[in-house]
Amino acid sequence: MKSIILSLFFILILTSCTTVNSMRNIREGLTKEEVIIAAGNPNGFHRNGEYEALQYTDLMINRWSIFSGLSWSRTDYSIILKNNHVIEYGPGKIIKRERNESPYMLIQKKY
Repeated sequence: MKSIILSLFFILILTSCTTVNSMRNIREGLTKEEVIIAAGNPNGFHRNGEYEALQYTDLMINRWSIFSGLSWSRTDYSIILKNNHVIEYGPGKIIKRERNESPYMLIQKKY
């Protein structure tokens, strides 16, 4: 019984990291379909003309430091597309702009 619970715990930990690790595959120029294949369905999105913003919320991120070892934190990750192609991406939130070229702006989160 303990081995089953321990196995389920490790499966839960590994699957919670899948989305964050797959964000490393996101790069400029990918299509929306390629992003969804790599990162899964977003938790939310906004659309304005030729622009679209995808939001992935509360993702687990692991980091390694020689001083503190392995640490875990949660963050939001956002992707901005223009004409169905990635133009900007990274950890942080998206805000709507009123009068600029792009209706969305990514506010990067610093680790």
